[in-house]
Amino acid sequence: MFLFVCFQLIFQPFLIQVDHQGKPVVEWLISKEYDFGEIEREQPVSVVFEFKNISDTPIMVETVRTTCGCTAASWTETTVQPGQKGEIRVEYDAYQSGDFRKKIKVFFDKQKKPEILKISGFVK
Repeated sequence: MFLFVCFQLIFQPFLIQVDHQGKPVVEWLISKEYDFGEIEREQPVSVVFEFKNISDTPIMVETVRTTCGCTAASWTETTVQPGQKGEIRVEYDAYQSGDFRKKIKVFFDKQKKPEILKISGFVK
């Protein structure tokens, strides 16, 4: 029992910190998956994924990573206060015909794991 109490006193602050950082800091205001349906070749399309800061501290989007050069992203580059909204804009270039499925990873400064957004569609 003594060892358990010592362990709790020493490591509890670290356990709380890890748990806090594992929780999502955003709520997505639209689905994290977007299907463009059928689109024209060489006619770029875009979608805006809007999010809300549900944490009690300001957050920032650190970076957004796409899976290939055919997909580009831009995002809110300022601090998003608690309760406020931000956005991730994703554009697909539509240069190749056929089905496409792309993943976009969004990294927030106060969250360990990235949020995963997905786009899909068919280029005629």
